[in-house]
Amino acid sequence: MLQRFVRDADLDKVYAAIAEAVATENPSTWKLKAYKYYYIPAGPIGLAGIVVEVTDDLLRLQRKLIDAVAPFSIATGTADAFFKLPSEPPLHEVPALIEYVGAFVPEHSGKNFMPHVTIGVGLKNYLDEMLAAPFEAFTFSPAGASVYQLGDFGTARKQLKTVAFHG
Repeated sequence: MLQRFVRDADLDKVYAAIAEAVATENPSTWKLKAYKYYYIPAGPIGLAGIVVEVTDDLLRLQRKLIDAVAPFSIATGTADAFFKLPSEPPLHEVPALIEYVGAFVPEHSGKNFMPHVTIGVGLKNYLDEMLAAPFEAFTFSPAGASVYQLGDFGTARKQLKTVAFHG
């Protein structure tokens, strides 16, 4: 829904602001539709996901989250902002990743929002076959929300806080 850089010292305030924004909605009653696969190429591999149709509910909640987190958002970060175990290889394309998160609002929000769920990394030839195969659309309702520290490829890597739905 949203990617932002925030200071560690502000995380409790960020969690509270997000919880307040989510409390004004009832996402567990929403019917969302997953309708296709996608992937972002990165050399011989790609980051794959499932795309969800944009709804007015998603856009409204995203706007509330953007506004709630705005007082704590900072323009940029460093590679240290992303979660990585010491035994893991270096992060892919760190400057592009930092730029992506820094520009998420407005470049990937509002009219540019592409709600999705990342499903993994694969070889491009496999991902091309996956895209060519039929996708059976399905509907679902959100069961919960969480705040994550991003990892490689800007994916949700380390869960920091779960936010309860009310309603």
